[in-house]
Amino acid sequence: MENIADMSIPVDQRDAAPAPAVTPAAARSLPGDLTPAQLIDRIIRVDHAGEYGAKRIYEGQLAVLGNKAEGHVIRHMMEQELVHLQAFEKLMVERRARPSLLFPIWHVAGFALGAATALMGPKAAMACTVAVEEVIDEHYRQQTATLGSSEPALTDKIETFRAEEVQHRDTGLAHGAEQAPGYPVLSSAIKAGSRLAIWLAERI
Repeated sequence: MENIADMSIPVDQRDAAPAPAVTPAAARSLPGDLTPAQLIDRIIRVDHAGEYGAKRIYEGQLAVLGNKAEGHVIRHMMEQELVHLQAFEKLMVERRARPSLLFPIWHVAGFALGAATALMGPKAAMACTVAVEEVIDEHYRQQTATLGSSEPALTDKIETFRAEEVQHRDTGLAHGAEQAPGYPVLSSAIKAGSRLAIWLAERI
């Protein structure tokens, strides 16, 4: 005899598997999503690599222009980059973030870029500064937007450093960056290389 309790259920649904529970969209993760800890690790790693690369660019420029009129301007910007670098070195220890595995490349490539643009002339060196700092400004803005209010101390630090990077950009413009030979092409090439370096340093 058919169970009376089953008679209220349509015949075609009695043997169907129970419907799966619906997971709220906020609780789902997508391939490639980062945990909060992974996000912080990535931010500190790429920013540390970027500040180290900036230091090496200025060291390359000073190797060529250190005794020229622009030398003191470049030296001042490098001193600020050193403060940024030391802050991220401290954060790497505190947050147990790993450095980029491509560190030897940033060491060589940063110096080479600085020296090469300085050999093209002081205005080309300033054009390099403007291009790099515009990319860093964009990069730091994206990071603070991603962090939101979750890491106020880190966000404040990044915003402080971003403001100084913008000052470096303005310094480069004030010293004739846009008058460098082939400025649009030079700027575009350096920006493309900087964005690639950021992408790699975040992941490797």
